[in-house]
Amino acid sequence: MSQNNVSINKFEEEYAEIVSKNAWPLVYQKIGMECQRFRYTWNEAKKPKNKPLNRYRDVNPYDHTRVVLKRSETDYINANYVTLERANRRYILTQGPLAFTVGHFWLMIWEQNTKAILMLNKVIEKNEVKCHWYWPQKIDEEMHFSDVNMTVMLAKEEDCGYYSLRLFKLYDHETSTSKDVLQYHYTTWPDFGVPTSPVAFLNFLKRVRESGVLDPTDGPPVIHCSAGIGRSGTFCLVDCCLVIVEQEGIENLNIQEILLELRRHRMGLIQTPDQLRFSYQAVIEGTKRLDPNFEEEEEEEVPKATVQEEQAPPPPPRRTESLNEAPIRPLPPIPTSESLGNLMMTAPQESSSDESLPPLPTRESPTPTSSADEEESVTTVAESPVEPTDTLRQRRNRELADRVSGMKKRAREAERWHALKRFKKEDDKQKNRAKTEVLKEGAK
Repeated sequence: MSQNNVSINKFEEEYAEIVSKNAWPLVYQKIGMECQRFRYTWNEAKKPKNKPLNRYRDVNPYDHTRVVLKRSETDYINANYVTLERANRRYILTQGPLAFTVGHFWLMIWEQNTKAILMLNKVIEKNEVKCHWYWPQKIDEEMHFSDVNMTVMLAKEEDCGYYSLRLFKLYDHETSTSKDVLQYHYTTWPDFGVPTSPVAFLNFLKRVRESGVLDPTDGPPVIHCSAGIGRSGTFCLVDCCLVIVEQEGIENLNIQEILLELRRHRMGLIQTPDQLRFSYQAVIEGTKRLDPNFEEEEEEEVPKATVQEEQAPPPPPRRTESLNEAPIRPLPPIPTSESLGNLMMTAPQESSSDESLPPLPTRESPTPTSSADEEESVTTVAESPVEPTDTLRQRRNRELADRVSGMKKRAREAERWHALKRFKKEDDKQKNRAKTEVLKEGAK
């Protein structure tokens, strides 16, 4: 036990040293420079027929680990197998589905024998559509996808505060069979940001692990956020590291090497130095929980008022090109955790806090296939007269609700339009086949 404690201290000392020097951007940049040595290709993603199927132009699946669809007009989907044999873990990381790739998404779930989906983003974040709503919204409601001949029904739903648990029935009409699929939906993890606290995240991870969906006995779980690299990569990194700590001890853990290994399977995993720092903290916290004498803390609850819209993280960097650049602003502090104790150091005095950061700009009518760079557009907002805090909050909540309602409506209209387009395509095929049969009969 004493040797293990020394090892834990060494790991914590590495973390404390990086914090004291405010060196997270430099460590993150070093990892990005190492990744430049990779010579992996993504030729399939660059093909003209596949480009519209990518949510972001600069986040593409490597050819050597991409998931290949078997029963579709296209075999392409923006998804990769991410494997770490040392931890006996295999995941599928993918982007949030687009309106016209939802059928491909569910086909992948079916073909890969996936038991669970881990969704780490909200459908709409900071007035941007980050993911198409790919499941029914009401119990016993169904969604049919004619392009893959499958139907999804919402069977159960449980609100767990800062995440939701759903049970889907997935029907394959070509084989007349069905299967159950779980969805763990983390709803309070901001884009380019970190969860509310390591404690909340680890409780979520514990719930997922207890279900057995991460075990290698079944198909790989499908993990996605918006691009499928930032929040998804953070989840995989922490999960793999804790498996290694449990099996080999923390003295054999090197987080940076693990991250480099994971990045060999999908580009750009972990998008910000802040997410890297959070990964260290979550591993430290999770390691303490492996101690038999550890006393479980009460699960941290997120107030309903804050679940609606997280505090804005620092302005997002480019999703992949920024891996070699240090962020302009110092990192804001992560909420404290009792188990981390005095390791929760803040950066040197010149670092700014969340309160000193201006709010992120907003944009209307997002384009699904835009580059992540376009999400950084800055607009000038005129100052409004000072209003009482309660009145201002109520007005902003109403405006946000109106915008969200409008975006959902546009998303539904887009889905109807694509469904109509698919129906017309199938109708034209049937008419052409009928015409061909008539011509053949006439020829006889």
